[in-house]
Amino acid sequence: MDNTKILVVDDDENICELLCLYLKKENYTTIVANDGEQAVTLFEKHSPDLILLDVMLPRLDGWQVCREIRKKSDTPIIMLTAKGETFDKILGLELGADDYISKPFDTKEVIARIKAVLRRSDKKNSSAEQKVSFDNLVINLTNYELIVKGVQVDTPPKELELIFRLASNPNRVYTRDQLLDEVWGFDYYGDSRTVDVHVKRLREKLEGASTEWSLKTVWGVGYKFETK
Repeated sequence: MDNTKILVVDDDENICELLCLYLKKENYTTIVANDGEQAVTLFEKHSPDLILLDVMLPRLDGWQVCREIRKKSDTPIIMLTAKGETFDKILGLELGADDYISKPFDTKEVIARIKAVLRRSDKKNSSAEQKVSFDNLVINLTNYELIVKGVQVDTPPKELELIFRLASNPNRVYTRDQLLDEVWGFDYYGDSRTVDVHVKRLREKLEGASTEWSLKTVWGVGYKFETK
């Protein structure tokens, strides 16, 4: 029996019932919240392994809930929304969501996405230490720490995962779509500006740290972590 707990957050009780029915068939334990404040409370009480989070919620909306959870946890979050605008997708990714599903959705797709996100989360939390080091730079994905010139720099999970991916493969050029797929872990249909935003923030944190490496733009292609 799988003891994986999933917090389902939606103000539509019919959607919650449908999702819980399919999740229980997969042997997942479900917890249901119908508003944002309740979602935060139940998250703190039950420590779920994954959250299905609707955007349009009473009291606290999904963005606010995601922001609150990301202050204290890297628990995987899959956003659910009837909206399909590119802006919403970018905002969800930048706040730290792991995946994004638009309504109406196919429940089989939801299950498949849950399994994929949980697999990635298990790899991330494996016992093998994931760390790369360069001159004045240590990126530790096991502890989610970025050390620049001996000082720990506060870095959101996706920024850290992005620089870890690039630095683990020095001088390899990645397209924006490759980075979205490998760091955010799903096919992203829309504007890839979110990668540019994360790279810009990383550059601000890494500026002047070393002349031995740099985060380079490869015009017309994407980005690479260049070493000398």
